Amino acid sequence: MESFGKHGKISSGCEIANISRFGVWVLVEDREYFLNHKQYPWFKGASVEEVLDVESPRTGHLRWPLLDIDLHIDSLQHPERYPLTAVPAPHKRVARTRKARRTR
Repeated sequence: MESFGKHGKISSGCEIANISRFGVWVLVEDREYFLNHKQYPWFKGASVEEVLDVESPRTGHLRWPLLDIDLHIDSLQHPERYPLTAVPAPHKRVARTRKARRTR
């Protein structure tokens, strides 16, 4: 079943309830989860269309195909069990060569 109203697409009991500058609210089988941008940074720069395109291909699993994001419901219920493993690489300062310094 698909909803084109104020909520996102309904797929197997999941839907996007709200999107704000702070994060995304997901309803899964009558339970609401808040995915804040600090813990789930992948949603911060995403378009509304990309966030609304959520599906539940199997019980306990959420998928955003346009964003290539997969989350297990257990990780939303118990985030302490799932530490963030994808950390942005630190910006490395590129050392200038002597030649580059002389041309300035």
